[in-house]
Amino acid sequence: MPYIDLYILPIPKDNLPVYKKIASKYGKIMREHGALSYREIQGDESTPEEGVSSLLKAIKPKEGEVIIASIGEFKNRKHRDQVVKKMAKDPRIEKMMQETPPVALKKMYYGGFTSFVNA
Repeated sequence: MPYIDLYILPIPKDNLPVYKKIASKYGKIMREHGALSYREIQGDESTPEEGVSSLLKAIKPKEGEVIIASIGEFKNRKHRDQVVKKMAKDPRIEKMMQETPPVALKKMYYGGFTSFVNA
């Protein structure tokens, strides 16, 4: 079963075009280093069913921000660790890390997840 890295963060709508370019480059580099897939998705549903909490309540985006989720997929945790190690040495990633990010990284949530159902 695949191993998933999930990042969720709010981003100002005005910064979305810049973020999309950076995310596209990042995703291509991740795939070059072995990731099975990389996706970026933008939240557009903010009204959950009754009795269910919203991501908006948990993340608390400011006025003018949208919620973005990034999903990296790997064969397993060991494979993810290998890809991340390669990426850390990639000069393109090093260059990206030196640039000012279009998001507040301190507001980013991250987690690694082991899959157990793939229907």
